[in-house]
Amino acid sequence: MRTMLVTGGAGFVGSNLAVAFKRKYPDLKVIVLDNLKRRGSEFNLPRLAAEGIRVVHGDIRNPEDLEFEDKIDVLLECSAEPSVLAGFGGSPKYLVNTNLTGTINCLEVARKNQADVVFLSTSRVYPYDPINAVPRREDATRFVWEDVAGPRGWSPQGLDVDFDLNGPKSMYGATKLCSEFVLREYEAMYGVRAVVNRCGVIAGPWQFGKVDQGVFSLWVQAHYFKRQLAYIGFGGRGKQVRDLLHVDDLFDLLDAQLADLEKASGKIYNVGGGLSCSLSLLETTRLCEELTGNTIAIRGDLVDRPADLAIYIGDNSRVTADYGWAPKRSARTILEDLLAWVREHEANLRTLATL
Repeated sequence: MRTMLVTGGAGFVGSNLAVAFKRKYPDLKVIVLDNLKRRGSEFNLPRLAAEGIRVVHGDIRNPEDLEFEDKIDVLLECSAEPSVLAGFGGSPKYLVNTNLTGTINCLEVARKNQADVVFLSTSRVYPYDPINAVPRREDATRFVWEDVAGPRGWSPQGLDVDFDLNGPKSMYGATKLCSEFVLREYEAMYGVRAVVNRCGVIAGPWQFGKVDQGVFSLWVQAHYFKRQLAYIGFGGRGKQVRDLLHVDDLFDLLDAQLADLEKASGKIYNVGGGLSCSLSLLETTRLCEELTGNTIAIRGDLVDRPADLAIYIGDNSRVTADYGWAPKRSARTILEDLLAWVREHEANLRTLATL
C-alpha cells in the first residue's frame, strides 16, 4: 500500500481517516479529493496540508478530476451527498449524479489501478417503514424495541445485513444501495477487491453538525453556543434513538480490514455503535447540559420528517466475528471529544454559523 486516495477527503469522515492513516503510516502517500461544496470542509484544508496530505479540489462527477499520475493502491470512497432529506421537495439530480454516477467514476479509478476499495455505505439502505413497524414502547428517556419476534434480520440488538431491503428508503439510501450493487459487479467482472461498510451515525471532532446530518455535533454546538433546537416528529419529545460511532473507532476497523481484505471479500457489514453506544435526543440533551453547564430552549415539533426513523441500531456481530472489532469509545466519550474540539475551534465555528 503506497498511495491512498480518499474521495470526499475534506469532509468530516474522509479528513479524519486521511489524517489517521497518514499518522500511522508516514510513508503512505495520501491524496484527498473534494469539491468543497459542504460548508465547513474548507476548514479542514490547512489541517490536511499540515499532515503532508495532498489536497485536490475536484468533483467525482467529473471523470477528468479523477486522473492521477500516481498509481492508486487503495481507494477510500467517503464522498457523498449525505443528507437523507436531499431531493425531498426538489430535484434529486445532484444527489444521483454524486452518489451513483460519481461512485462509478471512482470505481473506474479502482479498475484501472487494480486498487482495493473500502466503500462507506449507509444504514439508510434499509427501508424505513418496516423498521418503524417493529413494535416499540416509550420509556422515560427513549423509545425501546420490544423483545418480540420481528422481521428477518432484526433482533432487539439491532438490524443485521439480512434485513429486507425492499421498500422506500430515501433517495440518499437508494443511491448508496445502487452503488453497492455496481461495486459487486466490479468485483466479479474486474477482480477489484472491496469491502462494504454500512455505517450508522458517525460522530467526533471536525464534524460541522447540521439539522440534516451530524446531529450529535449539532447538539453539542447548540448547547455550547446557546442556540435553539427542536425535537422533530415522533411526538416531539426527543425519544428517537440512534447508535453512534466515534470516527476513531471507524479508523480502527478500516485499518484492520485493509490488513486482511481477503477476509471481507464479497461481504457487507453493518458498522455502528450498537445498542451499547446509542442515545436518544433527550438523553443527548441531558448529557450536553451536564458537559457544558448550559440549558437551552428546545421546542417540540409534532410533524415527522420524511423518511425518519423512531429507532435505528445496527448489529455489528458479523464484523466483530471476522475482525474481532468492537467500538471502544462510549457515547459520553464521543460528546466529550466533540466538546473539546468545539472549545478549541470556537472562533471558526461561530463564523461558520453566521455564513
